[in-house]
Amino acid sequence: MSVQFTETAMQEAQRLIARYPAGKQKSALLPVLHLAQQQFGNWLDVPVMDYVATLLQIEPIEVYEVATFYSMYNLKPVGKYLFEVCQTGPCMISGSDDIIQYIGEKLNIKPGQTTEDGMFTLKTVECLGACGYAPMMQLGKHYREHLTREKVDQIINECRAEAAAKN
Repeated sequence: MSVQFTETAMQEAQRLIARYPAGKQKSALLPVLHLAQQQFGNWLDVPVMDYVATLLQIEPIEVYEVATFYSMYNLKPVGKYLFEVCQTGPCMISGSDDIIQYIGEKLNIKPGQTTEDGMFTLKTVECLGACGYAPMMQLGKHYREHLTREKVDQIINECRAEAAAKN
């Protein structure tokens, strides 16, 4: 399989790279990785990261270092719904460990795993910057806050209903 952006994505990548002075194209790495992740199935495998390195004229290891550091990049396939549960101190004190365990039991997966149907992935992440709303998680572009077992059940049901409505 050849890795290549669509024409539209390539135009966007070029726009992002053009934000920076000549010789400083590495500065576009984070947004270009987001673009790549969006286009190539919501995760970054090695050929995709190598492609980004080629576009930015940097070494592949420079891309790997960034992609492995930030939890916002997925290095293996993830489900349609990605539950990114904060496990940093304030969330942990407020019960995130219980929420993580509950989600795992409810979906029969552990952190880092995806349900057999490919619908849900559970991922633990570091601070999402919403300590006053702990325990919380990110679901897509949205924060789900003050989580309880009941709220988790509701979120799972909402995701399943949304997926069913699209089929």
